[in-house]
Amino acid sequence: MLALRSGLTRILAARTLAPQVCSSFATGPRQYDGTFYECRTYYLKPSKMNEFLENVKKNIHLRTTHSELVGFWSVEFGGRVNKVFHIWKYDNFAHRTEVWKALAKDKEWQEQLIISIWPLIEEQEFDITYLIPWCKLEKPPKEGVYELAIFQMKPGGPALWGDAFKRAINAHVNLGYAKLVGVFHTEYGELNRVYVLWWNESADSRAAGRHQSHEDPRVVAAVRESVNYLVSQQNMLLIPAPFSPLK
Repeated sequence: MLALRSGLTRILAARTLAPQVCSSFATGPRQYDGTFYECRTYYLKPSKMNEFLENVKKNIHLRTTHSELVGFWSVEFGGRVNKVFHIWKYDNFAHRTEVWKALAKDKEWQEQLIISIWPLIEEQEFDITYLIPWCKLEKPPKEGVYELAIFQMKPGGPALWGDAFKRAINAHVNLGYAKLVGVFHTEYGELNRVYVLWWNESADSRAAGRHQSHEDPRVVAAVRESVNYLVSQQNMLLIPAPFSPLK
C-alpha cells in the first residue's frame, strides 16, 4: 500500500509540473488577435505586366468590396521579374472562409476580373502571416517606393530569434532613413519566414540610408547578433500600383 501511495504521489507531482515544463517550448508570444495578413505573389507572363495592372485597376473594386486590400505593388528589381506582390487583411480564418464563399458566388468578380487576368499569370504563391507582436501596421507619410526584405530564419520561431531580430530592425529604424511599415511572420507557408516592409522616399534615398547604416556601430552590432539565427535573405524594390492603398 505504501508503494502504491508513493507511485500515485509521483504521478500527481509529474502532472502538476507538466504545464511548467511544456511552457518552455513555446515558440513566442501568444497570438491573441485573430487578425492575419495574406501575402500573395503572382508571377506574370513576359510582357504582360501592363495589361495585368490595367485590368486589375479597372476591376479591383469588385474584390475590395469583400475584404481589405492593404497594398499592391509591382517588383521593379530584385529576384525574378514580371512579378506582383499584394497583401490582404482578414479578421480571422472564419472571415476569410466567408469572403471566399462570397467570391465563389460573385459572377461579376469572376467574369470581369478573374477571367481577364487569369491567362496572364504563370504562377502564384501565398503565405498566411501575423504581424510580429511588437509591430503595428504603419502608413507612410506620402508616396514613395517600398523595399520588401524576406528573411528565412532558423527553426524555433520568435522565441528563438525574435529579440535579436527586433534589435536589428530597431537599429535601422532609429537612423530615420526609412519608415517601417510592418513585420510579418508566417503561420502557413514557408515557416520561420519573416517579411519586413519598408517605405522610402526614393530608391536613391534608400541607398544613401543603407550606406550610412553600414557605418553605424549600433546597426553593425545588432545585425551581427541577428545573423546568428539567419538562414537566407532576399529583397526587392516595390512600386505601388495606382490603386494600392499604400502609396
